[in-house]
Amino acid sequence: MTTAPPREPQQDRSRATRARLLEAAIACLAELGWTASTVAVVAERAGVSRGAAQHHFPTREALFTAALEHVSQVRASEMKRELAEFAGSSPDTAAVVDLVMNLFTGPLFRAALALWVAAAAEPQLREQMIPLEARIGREIHRTVVELLGVDERQPGVRETVQATLDLARGLGLANLLTDDGPRRARITQQWARILDQAVR
Repeated sequence: MTTAPPREPQQDRSRATRARLLEAAIACLAELGWTASTVAVVAERAGVSRGAAQHHFPTREALFTAALEHVSQVRASEMKRELAEFAGSSPDTAAVVDLVMNLFTGPLFRAALALWVAAAAEPQLREQMIPLEARIGREIHRTVVELLGVDERQPGVRETVQATLDLARGLGLANLLTDDGPRRARITQQWARILDQAVR
């Protein structure tokens, strides 16, 4: 007599469904933008029913805010993984600047940008995103300070680290329509030299 394989626990299935929805939401935002990324479109891409999507995320804003938080966790994990590779030694400034620039290119940044633009016109989404973005910004800033091994109590260090993040965000915007890689590489090299002189 054969026995049926054990069923996946409900909690695990629920977690897997939620993860699929978040990944699909990020992909849809990056590829289609806010307007075309409806709950139905995300649910179809995730391979779940619209009802299942609404069970996890009752509103569109809840789905995409959770997706942004997921994006931030992925980005933070990437930075921590990079940080772990430098265990026992400090990365040079150019390596840190490269890491920061890479955070602001690619599908994760595109997804976050689509949400920022939508939030500018949608008060309900904006209310959810402002505190989330503030927290994400603090986490990324703190990680960059740790990577650089600098002391923010020194005059100008905090502002210079923040300028690095702002520069990276701007270069990420410039990369949206065309591949801006060669120009970005030259700017990144020059900024690494300026940053090194400013904080070391």
